[in-house]
Amino acid sequence: MRKWPAIFIGFLMFYVINIFKGPQKPLVRPPGALPEDEFLAVCIRCGQCSQVCPYHSIHIADGKKGFSIGTPYLNLREKPCFLCKDFHCIETCPSKALVSIEKQNVKMGLAQIDTTTCNAWLGDECRMCYVSCPFYDKAIQLPDFRRPVISPENCVGCGVCEYVCVKDNPAIKVNPMG
Repeated sequence: MRKWPAIFIGFLMFYVINIFKGPQKPLVRPPGALPEDEFLAVCIRCGQCSQVCPYHSIHIADGKKGFSIGTPYLNLREKPCFLCKDFHCIETCPSKALVSIEKQNVKMGLAQIDTTTCNAWLGDECRMCYVSCPFYDKAIQLPDFRRPVISPENCVGCGVCEYVCVKDNPAIKVNPMG
């Protein structure tokens, strides 16, 4: 009989911890972000990176994001990172959770194409992701001149491809680093 309260408290603690833990899927962080655990420890949640982003691509995580609350992230389908020339987000970060990096060395994530839903892979004429990528013919290539293929070495995870995908549920999505 005395085990029931302990079991109940155990389940309650499990539930509470999972609420604070946040989403199981990592968030796409701004360019120059430290590795996720280090980023969460170093970021002071000031929001300055979001305020200076000229494209308003950077959002601040709310309570639904668990331990990530108050940290910057990008919703790439809504608005990608356009990899601006001066990386204002990095320049303004007081805690150095975002560190200086060259444009071609950014690694926010890696795009992945769902070949079962991609128009080009289904035989239609579509090159939106290919022609929109800021690393034209490097991060997304057309080896057969028809179907896009991601080059993991060159993809920085900016999300422009996901943003321009003509499908309601994009056939190309960026998987966050971390």
